Amino acid sequence: MALRITGLGEEIAAVTGLPWHIPLEEWPEDPALAEKRGISRHVVRLVRASNDPDAEVYAVKETVAEFANREYKILRELTHLGAPCVEQVAVVEGRTDVNGEELPCAIVTRFLPYSLPYRVLLSGAVTAHEITTMASALALLLVRLHLLGFWWGDCSLSNTLFRRDAEGFAAYLVDAETGEFQKTLSDGQREHDLEIVHFNVAAELEDLALSGVLYPGMEPVRASEAVIRRYRRIWSALKERQLLDPNDRKAVERAMRQLHDLGFAVEEVSVTIDGETKMLSFQPKLVAAGYHTQRLRELTGLETEELQAKRLLASFDRYRARENTTGMSVNEMAKRWLTEVFEPIINRVPADMRGRVERAQMFHEILE
Repeated sequence: MALRITGLGEEIAAVTGLPWHIPLEEWPEDPALAEKRGISRHVVRLVRASNDPDAEVYAVKETVAEFANREYKILRELTHLGAPCVEQVAVVEGRTDVNGEELPCAIVTRFLPYSLPYRVLLSGAVTAHEITTMASALALLLVRLHLLGFWWGDCSLSNTLFRRDAEGFAAYLVDAETGEFQKTLSDGQREHDLEIVHFNVAAELEDLALSGVLYPGMEPVRASEAVIRRYRRIWSALKERQLLDPNDRKAVERAMRQLHDLGFAVEEVSVTIDGETKMLSFQPKLVAAGYHTQRLRELTGLETEELQAKRLLASFDRYRARENTTGMSVNEMAKRWLTEVFEPIINRVPADMRGRVERAQMFHEILE
């Protein structure tokens, strides 16, 4: 049986050099990487592409060939659509050990930098606010996937990685094995996903509670319900029509700003006069996630999470209001803000503290 590796061209050389003739559970793993690995029903290892401590880190999971190829295709589609998920790298088939015995197929993904599994985050010193923002991040992740017509089928804390995003968190899908795309999701399919996440999150937190490491006073069922409530609030704001006062000239502007504050750009909207109430009917038709991220990218070229972008834009807007006395364009002011505010502050960070978090997160924490 010949080893077959299918994946991203630029990654094949690094992936080929991994010890595919050894069962994954026997692979050596750096303790620093092991603590970043969550629990899984599969054997999973985090490995570097080489012995260089700065080398690319990959997550390798053993599974059956059918599931590996299916998940690879799903992750590729999700990545293409801009969904928050890990990036697929390769599927490795035809593995055998030194005795010629068949070994499981493997799927390789790129490890998400600066991310941690929920068990690590919730086992440390966290605040009630951080728990709330974790629930919001998971809810927002599920909303974004549903907007893309993706039914997850196994939404859980275990299948999610969390990354600091200003004062909150950003959530990323890391396991798409059970998911599938639809043209549009029905209400029944969405509710099924919500039932699954409600059960999974409560069970995972209860397991932490029994282990004695859960945040004191945190109730697993209530925390799980918070995810569902947050999901419903976001979905309602994005999908349900609002009746606005036709005499209020800024009513539509406020409705749009509400969606922007949630992190969504409104690409198409319908505003009509409701025949029964004579009120303005405001109905979002097409929304896209990443409103602040996109605006900051267009102005500065910086790649950030959504709440980080919101915080940096607030810094830029204050700078622009204070410094723009000569009528410079927004883009010109953005370049000045980068060179006079953002870069100088980041460059003052001691060398031994750099790389701990993303630059945008470091800027936010310094502002705090």
